[in-house]
Amino acid sequence: MQLSTTFRHMDGSQAVREYTADKLDKIRKYFKGPISAHAVFSVERGFHHCVDLSITLPSGLVVNAKETTEDMYSSIDLATARIERQVRRWKDKIRDHKPHGGPAATVRELVIPADEIEPRPTAPESASPSAPAEPAASPGYRIIKDERVTARSMTVEDAVMQLNLLGDEILVFTDADTEATTVLYRRPDGNYKLIATTTGKAPGSSGGSPAR
Repeated sequence: MQLSTTFRHMDGSQAVREYTADKLDKIRKYFKGPISAHAVFSVERGFHHCVDLSITLPSGLVVNAKETTEDMYSSIDLATARIERQVRRWKDKIRDHKPHGGPAATVRELVIPADEIEPRPTAPESASPSAPAEPAASPGYRIIKDERVTARSMTVEDAVMQLNLLGDEILVFTDADTEATTVLYRRPDGNYKLIATTTGKAPGSSGGSPAR
C-alpha cells in the first residue's frame, strides 16, 4: 500500500508514519489491486491529536475516517478500526463495484460563516424606544472555503455505499442512469433522500409520487 502523509501543527514523525502503515496493511486483505492512502496528522489546541485517513481503491471508491483523541496513536487505532468496520460491512459490494464511464460534473463547494449570514439577535422588548436602531449589515458574506469537486458517475446504490464509506452527511454525484447531477443525504429517520439538480435521461425505474 502506497502511503503519503501530511503533518500539520506538529513535527513530522517517522514512528507515527510507520505505525499507521502497519495498521493499514492489516486492512489490505479486503482489497484487490494497488491501493493508495493518505494520512493527515495534526495537533489542535495543544492536546487534540487528530488523524484523517483516506484510502483510494482502484475502482475509484474512497474510504475515509477521522478521529481525535488526546493521543495520536489512539486516534490512529480508532480511525483504522472504523475503516475496517465499514469495509467489512460493504466488502461484497466493494468487491463487485466497477467504475462507470458516464459523464461527470464539476461542482463548486463553498463554506460561509454562519454568524455572518444568520440574523442577529434582536433587542429585548424592554429596550428604550429612543435607542438608535442598529445599522443594517452590509450585503455579501465571506467565503472561508472554495473548491471544485467532481461529481463522479455512479449508480444510486454505489452512491449510498460511497456516502457510508466516507462517513459524510451528503454526497454529490452524477446518476449513471439519468445523467443528472444528484445530491444524496441521509434523512433523520435513517432513510436516504435524493435531489436531482438537473435532468438528463428519464430514469429507468417506474414510479409513484416522490417521498417527502
